[in-house]
Amino acid sequence: MYSSSKQRIIPWLILLMIILYTLYSSNLLLITNKKRRECSTTSINLQEANNEIQEQHEMGTTNTSLNIDAESTIAQEKKIKKVEKEKEHEEEEEEEKETPIDQLSQRYDTELNHIVFAIAASSNLWDMRKEYIKVWWKPNKTRGVVWLDKKVSGKADEGLPKIGISQDTTKFKYTNHQGQRSALRISRVVTETLKLGLKNVRWFMMGDDDTVFMVDNVVRILSKYDHNQFYYIGSSSESHVQNIHFSYAMAYGGGGFAISYPLAKELARMQDRCIQRYPGLYGSDDRMQACMAELGVPLTREAGFHQELKCAFIFVVVQYDVYGDLLGLLGAHPVTPLVTLHHLDVVQPIFPHMDRVESLQHLMKSVKRDSGSIMQQSICYDHDKYWSISVSWGYVVQILRGVMSPRELEMPTRTFLNWYRRSDYTAYAFNTRPVTKNPCQKAFLFYMNKTRYDPARKKIIGTYSRYKSKPPYCNWKMESPEEIDSIIVTKRPDPLRWQRRSGDDKEEDRQENHCRQIFFAAAPRLNRVNLNLPISTACFTETLRKERRRNGRKGMEDSLLVSLVG
Repeated sequence: MYSSSKQRIIPWLILLMIILYTLYSSNLLLITNKKRRECSTTSINLQEANNEIQEQHEMGTTNTSLNIDAESTIAQEKKIKKVEKEKEHEEEEEEEKETPIDQLSQRYDTELNHIVFAIAASSNLWDMRKEYIKVWWKPNKTRGVVWLDKKVSGKADEGLPKIGISQDTTKFKYTNHQGQRSALRISRVVTETLKLGLKNVRWFMMGDDDTVFMVDNVVRILSKYDHNQFYYIGSSSESHVQNIHFSYAMAYGGGGFAISYPLAKELARMQDRCIQRYPGLYGSDDRMQACMAELGVPLTREAGFHQELKCAFIFVVVQYDVYGDLLGLLGAHPVTPLVTLHHLDVVQPIFPHMDRVESLQHLMKSVKRDSGSIMQQSICYDHDKYWSISVSWGYVVQILRGVMSPRELEMPTRTFLNWYRRSDYTAYAFNTRPVTKNPCQKAFLFYMNKTRYDPARKKIIGTYSRYKSKPPYCNWKMESPEEIDSIIVTKRPDPLRWQRRSGDDKEEDRQENHCRQIFFAAAPRLNRVNLNLPISTACFTETLRKERRRNGRKGMEDSLLVSLVG
């Protein structure tokens, strides 16, 4: 009896299992709370949809109306989102339009007391090199430390920075047979200066003891950058071969480079370990650049920081990796602030008849009047005499017979040799032009003699005296500048001249940015020329046109129009 009832139950159990499996496979039993939550995020609630379906069913509508309504709702939401995005985009454009120009070209309020100079020096050369530092150092205004390898004797009131003794670097490996171990010590001067704990510091300025800084221009350059960010600012070498041998991404310490305070802190945390990883590098600058590369900070180039400078004649400006006479380089300085001079003790004085220190002190007379314009080139032409005139403000005026294009005058004349003496002119990292072999095209030089400020005219008046040297014989019939004894150059102080474009000047400024009339004041035993700056190349076309009318195109290259090639 029991077995028969059991046999009747088994088919029903099998049937129940089949029904459950069918329901499971059709997903009718898988409506979970999670599914309900997911459905609730759609544009139409499930319950509302059911009610709407029921109402539509009662009204005799079809189920397709629900789908149409859902699609229209989704399309409407997309349209609303698109309108909101367009509105946000318009608001962003309005904010950009309302942003003042001063804010777009923001300059930071960096001052001289925010900058600390870290100067690498040698005790063996200190007695000579300290005279260079005295030229540019401003007691009680500039801040910094000179780092020596050992103690030196000296007076406390010499007008010099504080002197520090570098830490021992014998624990670091150095395997370069061509260099010197002092590179390890010099590479750490920024870190050692940071560890002094000076307050209110934004920038560390690295330099050598024979580096002369134009401190006002240092402030102007660094004010362009946000000191709260990582910045490694400097310049590569003027020698292409030098840059290839070391790196185009490396700032040369002799020419000076700046490191922002946050970057200096990060450098101090890892520099000792970094130095150990590069025992085969030559100097301090490439070690610094190697650490910057590990920190992911590229070099920010500024044209005013210049590298190696070694020459055999009169000039020194910036730190050029060349030998020879630097007149061609200094007489064609671009419109950018001069920041540093370097390698001063291996060149001749920058002014004739003076020693090196005296010549630098003489240059500083012009620097004090308008440091932002020092040595920047202006070009003009004498319409009547057909002379080309190049003014390196505060330094030298050159007069050349004939009409030379501004493009050529802006190129430095190759009065110098490359740092690697076997290299030719293609080894320079800048454009140059050859020295003319025509004696009639030799430049007549007028060096800055004195400068003063005229408060009535609100202008700087500089007197440039001719460097007396016997001119070579010239068979040209045009007048010779050798009869001129001095040139008077007048200009308004304009510390931001390098920062502005000519189109941004006011109307009265634009009028002065033309070639000024040259005035010759003849007096017994004195011929003087007056030039009014700023002057530019606006009159070149007019002068050339007059020249062609006078002489015709034939024979111009042999007589007046100077055009050097190669």
